[in-house]
Amino acid sequence: MTSGPLSDTALTRLAHTRPEPAGTQLLGAAVRARRRLLLKALRLRVDRGRDGPRSAPYTRFDASWALLERAERHHAGAVRAVVDYPATGTWLAAVLAAPEGPAFETLLAHWDTLAVAASLRARCPFDRELVTPGGVLALTGVGRLLTGAERTRVRFVGGRSVRIGPAGAPLPRAFPYALLVASGPPPTRVRGTGPQWSPLRALPGGYAVLDDLDPYRVPPDGAGLSGRRAVGHAADAYPLWAAHWQGARTLLARTDPDRAREITRAVRALVPMDPAGPTGPTGPTAHAGPMDPTAPARPFGATLAAAPGAVLTTPPANPRELAETLVHEVHHGKLAALHALAPLYRPGGQALHRVGWRADERPVSGVYQGAYAHLALTDLWRRAADGDGLPAAWRTLAGERFERYHDEVGDALSILLQSDQLTDSGREFAERMQRHHVSLGSTARGVP
Repeated sequence: MTSGPLSDTALTRLAHTRPEPAGTQLLGAAVRARRRLLLKALRLRVDRGRDGPRSAPYTRFDASWALLERAERHHAGAVRAVVDYPATGTWLAAVLAAPEGPAFETLLAHWDTLAVAASLRARCPFDRELVTPGGVLALTGVGRLLTGAERTRVRFVGGRSVRIGPAGAPLPRAFPYALLVASGPPPTRVRGTGPQWSPLRALPGGYAVLDDLDPYRVPPDGAGLSGRRAVGHAADAYPLWAAHWQGARTLLARTDPDRAREITRAVRALVPMDPAGPTGPTGPTAHAGPMDPTAPARPFGATLAAAPGAVLTTPPANPRELAETLVHEVHHGKLAALHALAPLYRPGGQALHRVGWRADERPVSGVYQGAYAHLALTDLWRRAADGDGLPAAWRTLAGERFERYHDEVGDALSILLQSDQLTDSGREFAERMQRHHVSLGSTARGVP
């Protein structure tokens, strides 16, 4: 694998699943560059379609594009936070895949609310009418307001008050709702009052939120999730999620401080999923663990290639389960970003392989993803089993899982290294993974 902007040491640490600041920064930059490339693709598609029989959706898109550019001049970081939010990626994937016509135009209308959310955070004045399906105004990265109107007017002229009401109503009645924009320099926080307003709730520590609000927190057609659904907003669910999140961060910090810091930087949103339903996703955009009924039980977890930074998971039984899910899913995201930079395997292979943690057979892409995520967990479990001052139950369970998965990861790496579907970069990276895997099995105490 050519190192390019990454040093050989950084690549080795990535292959060893160890947190690597230089590698994390490069992968993050690659994700952001791809997000902007997709936005340019959408801009080109809109430009090609504006001469059709219906011009209004394209005119609104132009106005929102201009508003976003103006907001960026006010505060680029505030705009970047909305554009880079995981659910924005899910929406982009959906709108770019939609066929021409009403389906595309319906999805395109969400661009208006993205521009409004970014402008509020940048404290950039505007006065816009938005399509709000079902009477719901969903402000990405901010929260949700139930307006009861299919079209909603949002007005912010500076100061602190954001006035919101049904579009087209007489001005005395046009703004029955108000949000408050925090004073001070942007990026700013937006808050509201009353039963119609539901904010995104920050999880303790770090930058992550519990997102049970955004309409695009999962793909609108459920693609990649085999019927799994996100749960709806529930005000009383937050305390337990927050407690498990804080407990998981504390447990990771005591077990592996570098990995705890990586999780804090990498996870932007925790998306609660319905426990009922199928136990695993299909397709290239999602990953979940494990389907094998004899494997140690863990909650369903998934990542979407279109939405890096979001961890989709069913409610964990305890902080330990959530800690494992976070490590597992963050490493799916890391490998997906690395594969986008330097392809690790070639598309189109028909061979399927059996791995220890799944009941179904997997293509090489799935074997690679699973091997990498489980190597990260094997590293974590070894540190937990050997760690001093950790909870006894965590050490015992970690030791049991290490013994099982160390062998299964070894088998998966053998499959990869015997495959003719890997690229040269993919083979070299897998060889580095294998060297770390071998070291985990031969280290008495402490992991390099």
